[in-house]
Amino acid sequence: MDLSGFIAGRYLFAKKSHNVINIISGISAAGIAIGCAALVIILSIYNGFDGIVRSFNNSYTPDLLVTPVTGKVFTPSDELLEGLKAQEGVRTVSGVLEENVYLKYGERNAVATAKGVDSSYCSVTGLTDYLVEGEFELEYGQLREAVIGRTLALELGLRTSFLTPLEVYFPSRNEEVSLLDPMSSLHLVKLHPAGVLSLEQGFDKKYVFVPISAMQELLEYTDEVSTLEIYADSTRIGENGVVSSALQKQVEKLAGEGFTVKNRRQQNEMLYKMLSYEKIAIYLILLFVMIIISFNILGSLSMLRIEKQDDMAILEAMGAEKGFINRIFLKESLMISFLGIIIGLVVGLLVCFLQQKFGFVKMPGNFVVDAYPVVVKWLDILLIIAGVGLIGYLTALLAGKTAKS
Repeated sequence: MDLSGFIAGRYLFAKKSHNVINIISGISAAGIAIGCAALVIILSIYNGFDGIVRSFNNSYTPDLLVTPVTGKVFTPSDELLEGLKAQEGVRTVSGVLEENVYLKYGERNAVATAKGVDSSYCSVTGLTDYLVEGEFELEYGQLREAVIGRTLALELGLRTSFLTPLEVYFPSRNEEVSLLDPMSSLHLVKLHPAGVLSLEQGFDKKYVFVPISAMQELLEYTDEVSTLEIYADSTRIGENGVVSSALQKQVEKLAGEGFTVKNRRQQNEMLYKMLSYEKIAIYLILLFVMIIISFNILGSLSMLRIEKQDDMAILEAMGAEKGFINRIFLKESLMISFLGIIIGLVVGLLVCFLQQKFGFVKMPGNFVVDAYPVVVKWLDILLIIAGVGLIGYLTALLAGKTAKS
C-alpha cells in the first residue's frame, strides 16, 4: 500500500478517533452494506419466485407446440406423426383438441376451456404433482372421466367422491341455435370427475382436461386436433427449460410451411419478457437507492477535509503535492464503498443461506411453498459488485474533484 492509501486507512480505521466524522463515515459504509445486502436478498427471492413460476408453466406447457397457420384444427397425417415420433430427441407426440365450453354440475354452471388429450398426456406432463384431490385419470374402462382446476371445482361445488356427472356443452357446428330452446342446440358429453388440480389461480379457473375422444365427439370431429404437443428428452432441454434450437428446426422442417412450431419461451413470450423486465427494474431501483446513499460519503469526506486541515498543511510543508492530498480522500472514499460492498455481500449471502436451509421467513396463506424461496445466482452477485462498485468509484472521483475545489 502506498503512503496516500496508508493515511486514508488511518483516517478511516483510527482507534482513537471517535468523533462525528468517523461516525458519519461508518454510517456511510453501513448504508452501502445494507443496500448491497438488500440487492442480494431481494434478487435471490425474486429468482426463487421466478423459478416457481417457470416450474408451474413447464408443468403444462409442451417443449414444442405445433399449430396450423390457418384454421383452428387440422388432421395430422400418419406420415407427419411417424416422422415426429421417429425424430431423435423426441419422447412423445400428443394430439390435443382445445375449445371453450359450457360446464354444468348439478345446479351450478361455469365457462371453461376444455382440453382434450390422449392417454400419453398424463405420463409426460408434471400435472400429477399438483393434484389436490383424486387422480389424473381420463378413462377407467368404459367410463370417461375429467380432471378440473381447483377454482372451477369450487365454483361448481364439484367433488370427486360424488356420483353427479360433469356435463360439458358446446354448440352444434351444423345446426342453428334455437331461440326458443337454446339448450337443444348444444351437444352434450357427460364425464365423471376424477381429479382436481391446483397450480395457480389463472390455470385453476380456466382448464378442464377430458379424453380427446370425448372432445372430438362434443365438437363433431373425427381425427382433428387443435395442436400437436411435443415433449423432448431431457438431454435436448437447456438449463433455461427451452428445447434445443436444432431439434426445433428439425420439427419445423418435418411439419412444413403450413405449421408454426414454438418452444416454451415463444409460447409464453410475454411472461418471459415480464419476468426479465421486472428483475431489471428491481435492480435499477435498488441501484438508484445506492446512489442516494453514496452522497453520505461526499458529506463525510468534506467534513473530514475540514477537520484534517492542519494535517494537510503539515504534508504540504513536507513537500506533498495537491495531487497526493487529493488521492488520500479519493482512496478513503473507495475504502468506505468497498468495505460496505464486502460486508453487504457477506450479510446478504448469509441471510440467503439461512433462509434456504431453515426457511425462517414463512409465506402467508396457502401457497405451494411454506417459506420464501431463495435462489442465489452468481451472475447476480457479479452484477451487484459491478453496479455498486461503479457507484463507489464514481463517488470517489467526485470526492476527489470536490477536494481539488
